[in-house]
Amino acid sequence: MGKSRTKRFKRPQFSPTGDCQAEAAAANGTEGEEDDGPAAELLEKLQHPSAEVRECACAGLARLVQQRPVLPGLARRDAVRRLGPLLLDPSLAVRETAAGALRNLSACGGFEVCDDMVTKDIMTPLVALLKECSAGLDSNEMSPQEKKDQNRNSVENIANEAMNVLWNICECSNRAVTIFNKEGCLEIVLKYLSRFPTNVDLAISVAYCLQTVTEDNPELLKSFSAPALHVLESAMLSPVSSMEYILLKTLVAGTIWNLKDIIPSRSQAEIINAILKILSDVLDLDAGETVIRMHEAEKQRLEAAAETEDVQESASRDDLTEDDEMEEIPHKRKVRRKTFISDLLPPTDQELRETVALLTAQQTALEIIVNMCCSEDPSDDEWEELSSSDESDAFMENSFSECGGQLLSPLCLSHEVHTAFTNYLIPKKIFEKTAFPNSTAVDVCSRSPTWKSLVRKMNTIQCRALVCLQSLVSLLDVDHLGGPAALQTLAQHLSQLLFSQPDFAEHVDFLEAISSALRALLQTMASKNISQCMTPDQLMTLCTAGIHSSNTGVRVNVVSILGITGSVLAKEDGTLETLKTIGCFLLEVATKDPSLVVAGEALDALFDVFADGKEAERASVQIKLLSALKEFQPVFKMKIRKEGRGKYSPDQLCVLDNVKMNLRRFVAYQETVEKRLTA
Repeated sequence: MGKSRTKRFKRPQFSPTGDCQAEAAAANGTEGEEDDGPAAELLEKLQHPSAEVRECACAGLARLVQQRPVLPGLARRDAVRRLGPLLLDPSLAVRETAAGALRNLSACGGFEVCDDMVTKDIMTPLVALLKECSAGLDSNEMSPQEKKDQNRNSVENIANEAMNVLWNICECSNRAVTIFNKEGCLEIVLKYLSRFPTNVDLAISVAYCLQTVTEDNPELLKSFSAPALHVLESAMLSPVSSMEYILLKTLVAGTIWNLKDIIPSRSQAEIINAILKILSDVLDLDAGETVIRMHEAEKQRLEAAAETEDVQESASRDDLTEDDEMEEIPHKRKVRRKTFISDLLPPTDQELRETVALLTAQQTALEIIVNMCCSEDPSDDEWEELSSSDESDAFMENSFSECGGQLLSPLCLSHEVHTAFTNYLIPKKIFEKTAFPNSTAVDVCSRSPTWKSLVRKMNTIQCRALVCLQSLVSLLDVDHLGGPAALQTLAQHLSQLLFSQPDFAEHVDFLEAISSALRALLQTMASKNISQCMTPDQLMTLCTAGIHSSNTGVRVNVVSILGITGSVLAKEDGTLETLKTIGCFLLEVATKDPSLVVAGEALDALFDVFADGKEAERASVQIKLLSALKEFQPVFKMKIRKEGRGKYSPDQLCVLDNVKMNLRRFVAYQETVEKRLTA
């Protein structure tokens, strides 16, 4: 039903301790009512006079909320209203653990829970806490208890937890974003961001939140002054090159892209170059090699720590004398249990943190590029000429001082931006990321319980790269993509990716991403009369597997691919049998798929395949296409009338109405074809 519109990316819901345990709890038969016992007990302890008891109760709730079945019980017992006041508890430890519990609740509960948290006024104590922490950053005075807890319960640690709560809620609730605007939270969070040289964790949390709240929020954009923009500039141009700073700079680049409407016109060229340079540098890094190197560094560090411990223990034993009145201990090497070294690990391991930061930065960079490709398209003359110079690192010097709050023409993917994409080799780097993850890195992570989750992150990067490739192929000129030969190479690469995996149909995310990329690529190649590379057997293998997917997007993609390829074959000689196979397949989908969207796409594909060409006309008669469509026409109309308004969006209904109208016209055309061929 025409070209598909690439979806914009929003971040996935964050779970601070890994995936939420909903599936495990469900598998164990855990019921919400059964969890009311521990939930009720922990909620009662939130009111305990002892700060230590309150802290332990918050920590218990932080673990408990990761089990989705307990969430209804916690809602019934008003957990949010009980936890909220503890954000302002006299004890810093309680504040931090209460914020941690709310962070987990907002991450694991999803949109409904976050919206309910706003309804129950969590934003009032949360904003108050953020303001107190902001004021605390200016104060050098600490009570004795605060000094005692400084490492674990500092103001910045509490602010970090609170920022994550704010980020999660604003991601899920427009009302929360409205409150963010109204309460002037921008000034507070920018103050936190300015501490990036000494606390990158807090800065990253702020950058995530800013990327969320600046998207489609014109009211907030008015609040960005020149000093505010300078804070973003400083963070984005930080000379530190650790992986966590790479993630920070990538997130800030995404935020600055969201602010494109307030950037002075004469600074726009420098800004787009600076953003793309950051994204390009991120994608330059080899994630697989980094995983292998950092995992080995972790291994060596832990072995060194274990050897140091052995030396210290041996020295301690050597110091024993008879005066100690102790039995002599036989000198032997300590037997190491599997869990011994892990007992020595800090709560978060630096090598793992750095690696996760890089993988997240690469995923974020790809998502930003997709979102850039989804922007509106004002006319090219609203753009000033772009410079491709690498000197754009210093692009913001004095540029933001000109802003003055004036709203100017938005950045767009004009010809100059297309050129910038090419200058920074963005298409080439995205192409490289579409390959399967480094097998050695996957093997290393698979053998380590703490690193195992990185396999999924590497697979996600591949899928994001495929979606990004789809966007670029749909938007860029063939010349910017390397010309016809490059597109044919790309088609062969995607085919190899697909058919090198015998179980590709089982990996839904991968199948949706690669079928979307193939669809866009084949459409571009067909429009430019570039010969296509998939064999009929490969084509039917993909479509037969894809059409049984539970994912509607996959089914739409495969019938569209079939329509694109069939329309090309219809103009060639000797393709009768292939066209008959394609026609029968599309008819089956159009008449039997439960989704009207898929059925409409299949009809659209039929129109394309059998619209023209002698082979197509002969094939349509031999498969009795006209009689099948005549029989299905009233059924399709009835389904739209009965199911349409309840199950489909206005945009989908508009497209379906067009398909219905085109079906009537196509039937009339097929009648003339059949009369001519059977006369």
